[in-house]
Amino acid sequence: MRFYLLKQKVQHEFLTLLFMKTSLQLAKAKNDLSKRKLSIAIPVSIVSDVPHLREKTSKVGLVGRAAAIFGVNEIIVYPDNPRVNQALDTDLIATLLAYMDTPQYLRKKLFTLKPELRYAGVLPPLRTPHHPLNRKMNKLKVGEYREGVTLSKRKNGVFVDIGVEKPAFIPNMELSTGKRVTVRITRVDKHVEAELASRHEIPEYWGYTVTPEKLPFGKMVKTRGFDLTVATSKHGVPFAKVAERIAERWEGGKILVAFGSPTQGLYEIVEQEGLNLEEIVDFVVNTVPVQGTETIRTEEALIASLAVLSTQITFKV
Repeated sequence: MRFYLLKQKVQHEFLTLLFMKTSLQLAKAKNDLSKRKLSIAIPVSIVSDVPHLREKTSKVGLVGRAAAIFGVNEIIVYPDNPRVNQALDTDLIATLLAYMDTPQYLRKKLFTLKPELRYAGVLPPLRTPHHPLNRKMNKLKVGEYREGVTLSKRKNGVFVDIGVEKPAFIPNMELSTGKRVTVRITRVDKHVEAELASRHEIPEYWGYTVTPEKLPFGKMVKTRGFDLTVATSKHGVPFAKVAERIAERWEGGKILVAFGSPTQGLYEIVEQEGLNLEEIVDFVVNTVPVQGTETIRTEEALIASLAVLSTQITFKV
């Protein structure tokens, strides 16, 4: 009996220490979010292997959802086939991703009826902090952040739709109408007042931006000035072998994680520019070293790689 009680006490103390350590790691990881900007780069041809707009929309939806789950701050859509004009597919991907990131209560004001959005209904909701479910003014809290769109100007300020019954008023501010803004609630009574806020000051994950890139991948990497660049490839080094080295550089700065296309990997894509992938990125890693299929689709590689990076690195930094 005494041995059993001692064993229970040891197990309890071990679990308590483990919980405390995990809590500290999570707190540190959350704090690192404010210092780190995580970008992913996906090729335009991610939608080239599906002919119908509905399937293209569904595929892009997986990308947006994965980006939100793993806290991606920017999605770069880069051209990967110099022999084809990819402008239409670029616009399709960028429009769908931006639509997903926009709170539902703002979509009708920020997006006109476009052919690209015909099957927007199949896009999964993000359910991120900047997509609040509350639509009641009396449930707003001072200090709360909301996304909004400017409605009308006054001499002493501007009204902003923030998704509740009445628009919020931002005093002493001049903004053009129809502009998407991030605000912080400063007063709630019969009326709501707010002030402009920056995404960088918000402690929670606040969605992603979309960058349709005109430069090919190699030139984009060279000109953007990332602090850490990680390319994913089935020809890369198994992630476990370089995890600690990547973790050492993961804490802050601008980070890029890049992915190839359904038909050619990043080695082949940059070869078209006369470049060597290993010379323009910091790491080339294989996040699925024992894959059971001949190829892995971009959206599948995206989920697998971000999951590995999230679990293996977040708890090491």
